[in-house]
Amino acid sequence: MTTSGERCPEPTLGEDPFALVFFDRAGHFAAQFMKRDRATTVRTAAGGSNNTRAVDGYDAYFGTYSIDEERGVVTTTLLGSLAREHVGAVLTRAMRVDGDTLTITLDTTSIGGQPVTRTLTWLRVG
Repeated sequence: MTTSGERCPEPTLGEDPFALVFFDRAGHFAAQFMKRDRATTVRTAAGGSNNTRAVDGYDAYFGTYSIDEERGVVTTTLLGSLAREHVGAVLTRAMRVDGDTLTITLDTTSIGGQPVTRTLTWLRVG
């Protein structure tokens, strides 16, 4: 979403990527995202500020996390990443849990440098 409220699809992963995120009780997490139709992907796109970079319509990373419930944020430290420049990155995201739904939002920039807010919605599967 742009600052004026317009939808701004993430061009390297599309509007509705296949995705999986995992958080365990010991403080480890992993995330994977894949564009549904990879026939029309951008081979390698630069990630926006405060965001990782997809490669050929795919992004993946893992590491450790901590939650600040008072502020409603999750902070992740990337121990491994498809894009090697993100290894060691520390990313902080707004996080909300409502029943079996996890919503994560992050302020970043579009490929053109325009400020956008990305919203990721996850449903518990197990």
